[in-house]
Amino acid sequence: MFKHSPSIARANRVLCLLSRALVGEAITMWIGWNEFDILLGDVHSLKTKRSVVRPIVAEIRKHFQISVAEVGDAQLHRRAQIGVSMISGERSHIEEMLNSVEELVARRPEVELLSSKLRVLQASDF
Repeated sequence: MFKHSPSIARANRVLCLLSRALVGEAITMWIGWNEFDILLGDVHSLKTKRSVVRPIVAEIRKHFQISVAEVGDAQLHRRAQIGVSMISGERSHIEEMLNSVEELVARRPEVELLSSKLRVLQASDF
């Protein structure tokens, strides 16, 4: 089965946006982010915490090619907050990607996903 690469999917989205612009449709920029509150397993030091959180952040960045960082609870051993964000011309694309990231985090056996806060706004909302 042929699998589309992320670059092909991205090129298709760009072509779609360009064709909409050529026919006079307004192009809207959407901004989406998700904040994950995570409980870590058997972690007793910040060094061990980093060894659990860094691979999660790296996997998200590699697999989805979106912005991701540890954004809170830096001094707590067993808790972590990870934030992801992206911009797109289509709201549905953002929701699909951020929900997929949430599923990836929730499937990790070494952590428990306590909460997820998904937000999507239009640039004109600012």
